[in-house]
Amino acid sequence: MKRYWKRERVYLLFLLPTVLFMIVFLYYPLIRGIPIAFTDWDGFSKTSNFVGLDNFKRILRDINIPRDLKNTLLFTAIETVICNVIGLAMALAVKKATKLNNLLRTLFFMPFVISLVLSSYMVQYLIYQVCQTFSWTSPLAVPSQVIPGLALIAIWRDSGYCMIIYIAAILGVDESMYESASIEGATRFQQFRKITMPMIVPAFTANVTLLLSWGLKLFDYSMTAVKGDASESINVYVYRMIFPGYQAGYGQAVALVWLIVVFIITNFVSKTLRKKSS
Repeated sequence: MKRYWKRERVYLLFLLPTVLFMIVFLYYPLIRGIPIAFTDWDGFSKTSNFVGLDNFKRILRDINIPRDLKNTLLFTAIETVICNVIGLAMALAVKKATKLNNLLRTLFFMPFVISLVLSSYMVQYLIYQVCQTFSWTSPLAVPSQVIPGLALIAIWRDSGYCMIIYIAAILGVDESMYESASIEGATRFQQFRKITMPMIVPAFTANVTLLLSWGLKLFDYSMTAVKGDASESINVYVYRMIFPGYQAGYGQAVALVWLIVVFIITNFVSKTLRKKSS
């Protein structure tokens, strides 16, 4: 037993910085923020009044919540679907380990290592330049097209990550299965549908779960690319209530409810996909 703990102590020391970071910057603020949701604190005063469930009742009457909820869900749906399609297509195209494919993998994955803010400004500039060249109207300038425009930025950045996950899953498929299918006369499409797709369901589950959590936390793109009601997400609304609006109590209530909603959605989708894959 002593030898076990002596060996495991090294691994626990490596985990310690991450655990401390999560406690200080994630769990502690979360726990501290829960009581604030039941007050009228403005975010700066030293005193506040207990208002019970008034902040949560206000959420049901707030006309901004349905609009921001629609923006957030639409962004998440577009990003999740298209990122998976493009990521899988890229993975199938560069799955073989050649010099050219290794270079393409790097290029496809490179946008993901760029910060959200920088990638937002980069793609925003490219969209405006392309639209200006062809005399098109930028989707970021049309209120009804802002959310698909923001999703385009996220797709450019996150598709490469999905590609890496799919490549790892595809390379894990036994080649003998494809050889047997070829001998029996199966076409490439039939091999993909009957062999590849069932075998990469765990990778699909991982990608969908990650993209859902990223999309539902939409904040950076809305704050940097386009500002206004047309691009406002739930998280941006929380920020606007707490800081410029001096309504930290209400903003914290919205954040708490949204945290529960995100947790329920991501866990439901993840468990559903895992059951189907098993």
